[in-house]
Formats: sequence, C-alpha cells, structure tokens
Amino acid sequence: MHILDTLKERGFIAQVTFEEELYKQLEKESTTFYVGFDPTAPSLHFGHFIPIMAMRHMQLAGHRPIALVGGGTAMVGDPSGKTDMRRMMTVETVEQNALTIKRQLSRFLDFSAGKAMMVNNADWLLNLNYLEFIRDIGAHFSVNRMLAADCYKQRYESGLTFLEFNYMPMQSYDFLMLFKKHNCRLQMGGDDQWSNMLSGADLIRRKEREAAFACTFKLLLNSEGVKMGKTEKGALWLDSDMCSPYDFYQYWRNVSDSDVEKCLGLLTFLPMDEVRRLSALEGSQINGAKKVLAFECTALVHGKEEAQKAQLASAALFDNTGESLEDVPTFVVTDQILEEDNRLTSLLHLCGLCASRTEARKMVGQGAVQVDGDKATDVEMRILRDALDKTDGLLLRKGKKSYCRLILQ
Repeated sequence: MHILDTLKERGFIAQVTFEEELYKQLEKESTTFYVGFDPTAPSLHFGHFIPIMAMRHMQLAGHRPIALVGGGTAMVGDPSGKTDMRRMMTVETVEQNALTIKRQLSRFLDFSAGKAMMVNNADWLLNLNYLEFIRDIGAHFSVNRMLAADCYKQRYESGLTFLEFNYMPMQSYDFLMLFKKHNCRLQMGGDDQWSNMLSGADLIRRKEREAAFACTFKLLLNSEGVKMGKTEKGALWLDSDMCSPYDFYQYWRNVSDSDVEKCLGLLTFLPMDEVRRLSALEGSQINGAKKVLAFECTALVHGKEEAQKAQLASAALFDNTGESLEDVPTFVVTDQILEEDNRLTSLLHLCGLCASRTEARKMVGQGAVQVDGDKATDVEMRILRDALDKTDGLLLRKGKKSYCRLILQ
C-alpha cells in the first residue's frame, strides 16, 4: 500500500498540496521530509505524538525524516492559535530543550546511518542578514495574503506585533534551506500550520522552480470536538517526570467509547484489521479495546516494562486483581509534613489530587473522596501516622478514577 494511503486509512491526513504529484514523488524515490518542533518546553507533549507517529510510518516506508528544532523561530514565537504574544526564551534554554527533544524522538525514529536527521534552524536564522533576507525572501510574500491566513487572524484582532509577523517568512525560509541543504521536498505537521506550510512550498517553487509539497495531519479531537491530550494536571507530557507512565496509561484507558477506533488507528501500529475488530466490540467488552490502546500507547512512549507496570497498577485499583500498588501514583509523607498539617484536605492538595485546599474541602464535602475505600465526609479529618505506616501505605481516591498512594518516610 502507498504510504499516503496508509496514512489516510489510519486517519492522519487533513490536507495535501499537489496530491497526485506527491503520490508520484513518494513512489519514485526515497524522499526527505521534515516536521518542525517548538523547543519552548523541556519535553514534547501529546500534541507532538501524531506527527511523530506519522514520521515513523514514513520512515518505515523508506523515506527520510528531518526533525527540525525551531531554535531560531522560538526567539520570535509562532502566532498560530495564540491570543497573546509568547514570552521570549534564552538561547541556553532553547538548546537544553532541544537536547531533550532529540532523546525523546530517538524512541520512535532511527537516527543511525543517515536514516533520520535532527537540525536546528538557529544555525541559519540567528546570524541572518536582515536586509538580504527581506530583499531576497520578503519580495515573494504578499501582505494581503498573509493577513488572510488563519495563523494571523486571531492575533490580528488582539494586536499582531511586527516580530510575530516575521514568523511565516522565517518558517518558509526553513523549508527553502532544508531543500538546498538536504533536498527536502515535503513538510508535514499539524493542520493549524497549513498557511505557513503552503508558503514554504510555494517559496521553493517560486525561487528554485522545483517541486515541493505540504501535508497536514488532523488534530485529534474527542467526540465532543475538544482537543485530546489535556488532563486535570495539565498537558499530557511524554516525559515520565512530568506525566507518570501510570497517568499516561490511565488517560488512554478512559477515553470515550466513540474515540477508540480513531485513537487505535493514529496512536498504535496495530494492523487496521485488528483496529477495526477491537473497535467493533460493544458493551463492557469495549473496555478490553481501551486496555489495548492504553498499553500500546504507553509502551511506545515509555517502553513495554513501564507499560506493564502501569497495566498491573491499574488492574490492582480497578479490577480487584490483588496486584501490588507499587506503581500507583505515590506521594511520600514525612513526619515534618504531618507535624505541620495532617489534615486530609491539605494532603489531597500536596499529593496533587486536588488543585487547591479549597477544591479539596469541596470534594470532601460532596462525598467525592475516599480514604482506603471509606468515604470521607469530615472536612477537618486528620491523617495519623499509624494510618500511613502500612506495607501499601494509605490509598486516597478522588471521584471514580483519580488515585494517589500516601507512604510514610
């Protein structure tokens, strides 16, 4: 099957330029393509997961991925989907984040023997001669067309800075440089980047008179049309220190029934016949498909061993298997913490089950908190040292699915 057909079947493709021509290009030869990554956080998050999976599919089909770290464009800030101007970052912070991104991408992509590359646009943007840039590149951009692009519309209403206005020409220049340096002919990425990507492909066609393409991926929305990948604690990070393998597993274990097929197609490498078989399960049996989804996603991001631990911890909590609670999210309580404030509401906040003590009091008052299986109703309840001094510690539960184990140190 052609790689574009594979990506379509699995639910990736949103928009493609010169589609018939791109089919022929990918059939003709191993094609170098790139996806950009914003190095403004110390970890990739779920928003990057779909592009990464698509890169892996493309690499398995014999094409060469370039992971472009936006060390230069991060100094400007992409206005796409933003209502406020993004804070500026230091070169040192961007470089450190870029190293983390390389490590995380290496779990998915083979960087050996020229099979994949990672480059930083800071290499050509930071020392760019601006006068030469606007004469050589700026002449190919229509301000009217730029202002009509989706990536500028929202920021234009609230106040688009000239700094941000440079983003589209700079990203387009990235594509041009990658074409010149590495014969890169295809840019791939999220559908919110469509306008920027069109401009890059168009710049190559105008200046170099060569074929260049853009292909965007659908944003993963749940059945209510809301972006997936957000938890009570914030973004679904791909770093285990920022989002534990257990929390990552539980997120996918609890997706809506109607989202299972879409997620299995996009976020696993299971054959599509198996995806369709699992998605056709009904009633309580669909939970089996969700467990497969959760395990496969967690294994891809954190490795099979961590996925198995998360699976066993989840089973211990929800399936009454008697498995150890060792890998359930855990918070260490010291004697000093107990001496300062041993109220249940304070511990609910400290361990992360509640965003604040006010929320903790509200949850207890509503009967939404359990302590070792018993409903807590007293907002002034205190946790004594003896209650924590057990092999498995003390298990707190908020709502139906949020758990934390308190252990004594």
